Amino acid sequence: MELTERTRSSRLVYDGKLLKVYYDTVELANGAPAWREVVRHPGAVVVVPVDSQGNVYLVRQYRYPYGKALLEVPAGKLEPGEQPLPAAQRELEEEIGARAGRWTEMGQLLPTPGFCDERQYVYLARELELGQSHPDEDEFLEVVKLPLAQAADMAGDGRLEDCKTVAAILRACRVLERERNG
Repeated sequence: MELTERTRSSRLVYDGKLLKVYYDTVELANGAPAWREVVRHPGAVVVVPVDSQGNVYLVRQYRYPYGKALLEVPAGKLEPGEQPLPAAQRELEEEIGARAGRWTEMGQLLPTPGFCDERQYVYLARELELGQSHPDEDEFLEVVKLPLAQAADMAGDGRLEDCKTVAAILRACRVLERERNG
């Protein structure tokens, strides 16, 4: 059996500034009809900035849906027509005030594939040149510097809750370990 679903109809039910929500009818792999509510998202970038001493730079910011501040890697949505790497460079400078001399692409994340089409493009940023952050006017961030090994421990034991942060930090550790071991 082919693992696919065919869209039979799609209706826009919400058109927001960031998200669009569609109600789709589909045909399942076995021919039966079903419905899907799909959130369309413009995509995002995720950056793990690591300095030459092995420290990672995270941001603490209040997340309204959860009613609390979360510790996260720098990240942000793609602007219309924007390519992922320039967006990652922009977000790194905005959120922690840094530029990176070396970028490593670490693949994509699909954070909520059950109902959303968001793709997050993940990068490791190194050879950091630190400066002054300049977040968007509606962003209030606290930059937190800590050893990458400590962040990996926090990802593993649940102290970091944001899934993009957990996955991106673990990927960065893997990339750095492979480079050290040749």
